[in-house]
Amino acid sequence: MNIKQATRLDYFNTGVFTALNEEKARLQKEGKKLYNLFIGTPDFTPPAHVIKALTEAAQDPENWKYSLTESEELLTAVCDYYQERFNTDITPDMITAVNGSQEGMGHIGMALCDPGDVVLLPDPGYPAFEAGAYFGQATICYYPLIKEYGFMPRLDLLDEEILKKTKYMVVSYPSNPVGAAASKEVYEELIQYANKYGFIILNDNAYSDIIFDGKQGFSFLSLEGADKVGAEFFSLSKSFNVTGARISFLIGNKAIVNAMKLLRSQYDFGMFTPIQKAAIAALRGPRDTVDEQCREYQRRRDVLCQGLMKYGWEIPENDGTMFVWAPLPKGYTDSNEFCKLLVNTTGVLGTPGVSFGPRGEGYIRFALVLPAEELVEVAEVIGKSGILNNT
Repeated sequence: MNIKQATRLDYFNTGVFTALNEEKARLQKEGKKLYNLFIGTPDFTPPAHVIKALTEAAQDPENWKYSLTESEELLTAVCDYYQERFNTDITPDMITAVNGSQEGMGHIGMALCDPGDVVLLPDPGYPAFEAGAYFGQATICYYPLIKEYGFMPRLDLLDEEILKKTKYMVVSYPSNPVGAAASKEVYEELIQYANKYGFIILNDNAYSDIIFDGKQGFSFLSLEGADKVGAEFFSLSKSFNVTGARISFLIGNKAIVNAMKLLRSQYDFGMFTPIQKAAIAALRGPRDTVDEQCREYQRRRDVLCQGLMKYGWEIPENDGTMFVWAPLPKGYTDSNEFCKLLVNTTGVLGTPGVSFGPRGEGYIRFALVLPAEELVEVAEVIGKSGILNNT
């Protein structure tokens, strides 16, 4: 029998990642040393008290049943965390758990959009943003993140007719992949646009704890009027290194949250109770490891960027996230081809900028997921390989 996948899946192009993974597997088989800066999976361990909470909860057979919903204890912990961390008041009915922000963002379009609605996405931006809009049958439009404007959203550059048809806009700072951090003033201006044109703001708040050079992360919901026009995805993945546990929440406007709850009720039976216990431990526990980690990410950024600049590769130091967004070295214009050349010549795996949208062409993203000492080595290996002398 000839089984064909749904034609809707033809939309997704996995060619770039598949090709790089195949290249990685081939080089590993040949015994070549690889430096994997491809995927943003933290190499730090979760705090001990978080692991303990999960393992202890897993010993109780009752905790292996469907949870169906978030416990009152978990919802209260999220509310308390927002007050302590962000000085922001939220209530339990403004919260729903999602199985990771990627899953949440990948489904949100189905909860909010009808065919013909416009969704505004950043270009370059994280691919899951596009998947969510596509599954919601929305018309996707992009707002450009341009270096000359500090990679900030400039809605004044868009046709007003697009803004009038927009159902929701995705915003994400500190930004993956470009690493820029936005001020509260930038978000306040977006709230004004949302009120004027009647669209929703969805904020992806994944990296507010990984922000550098004295800047402070914040919640979109801390701003006046934010909960009237939007919601944010809040994740524990990067702050507490629990990426595999998929602990995230959609928090904000009750109508948005309720739409997501209704959608998820059709395919999900709630967050596994031991994972809820781990989340509570993270939210209520000490934050010293989170702060230490942020300092270490900044050190990694510094040694990689400064190490490569010694060899003439000019890379601006990003404001935050666990990534470096590097313009291609002089003489190169194709990010796919450069990534292939880089891994074959040096063993360094990076992600082609074009994977994040057309305006990502001309860049490569490096994930800061190796110790600083190894990133010093990465810079040396690249610098001494000769590939930076392509002029």
